[in-house]
Amino acid sequence: MLTQTPPDALSVAAAWRLSRPGFLWVTVAGVLLGLAMAAACGCGFDALRATVALVLAVLAHAAANAWNDYHDALNGADALNPAPLSPFTGGSRVIQQGAASAADARRLASGLAALVVAGGLWLALGAGSGLLVIGAAGLLLGWAYSAPPLRLMTRGLGELVVAAAWWLVVVGAYHSQAGQWQPVPLVSALPFALLVANILLINGLPDAPWDAQVGKRTLAVRLGPVMAAALYTTIALVAHAALAVSVWAQITPPTGWWGLASLPLSLAAAAVLWRQVRRRDAVAALRPAIGLTIAAALLHAVALTGAFAAIAAQR
Repeated sequence: MLTQTPPDALSVAAAWRLSRPGFLWVTVAGVLLGLAMAAACGCGFDALRATVALVLAVLAHAAANAWNDYHDALNGADALNPAPLSPFTGGSRVIQQGAASAADARRLASGLAALVVAGGLWLALGAGSGLLVIGAAGLLLGWAYSAPPLRLMTRGLGELVVAAAWWLVVVGAYHSQAGQWQPVPLVSALPFALLVANILLINGLPDAPWDAQVGKRTLAVRLGPVMAAALYTTIALVAHAALAVSVWAQITPPTGWWGLASLPLSLAAAAVLWRQVRRRDAVAALRPAIGLTIAAALLHAVALTGAFAAIAAQR
């Protein structure tokens, strides 16, 4: 419930919180990975285009977060949650605390999306129509994740949407420099995308009781804690196995092994998750596992970025 009347105008501080800045680092890492891939292929590097691509990706992510807060305010899921694991779960809480209205979140999301479209059109002038396809697909996924009639998160498809969206982040950053489709980014981005999907999966567990009450049938709600933990572990193992296979198949360069540095963090997060599931502990005990999951995705992207940067430095 609201604790006070929302202000007439959305403040910068409230807009910043609606964007959920802590999660935007995952997008920054994905963009840097795509740019490193482009540099490694010898496609050249344009600093201005790289900067614009980074800013647009972050704005698109912020728009999706605000859009999600808007729809969770309408369905009541965030308001029902009495003790979210802030800042990881339960939304930004800006609307619930009265610092902004649901309409403010909607306007912020729409305004950010408009900026992304305008900037994307400029980028596409130099990178070709492929970037338009990538950008349009990303915005569509960001909208369809939360908004009716699709509301893909309520159909147990949220993790798939997130994996596809962050795969597009990497591929789009690559395409903004290279202007072409190549198997290396298409394949090498998959492990990172899967690790980002695991962030959503584990974040959904603390929110599951409240989501279920409003008909928000996320994957965590549908599977329950035990099956969700099993899926989480499987995704983590498949992500790292996929990287190993791509290096073995000589799609990802030999330095791509560096990306396996995230495996211990993923396994540690899985161990914590399984321990809490078996003990049926309070959801607050999941905080370390969520932190490790985010760290695993970030470390994977950073390590793989370094792997491709090392190739680029040899050119």
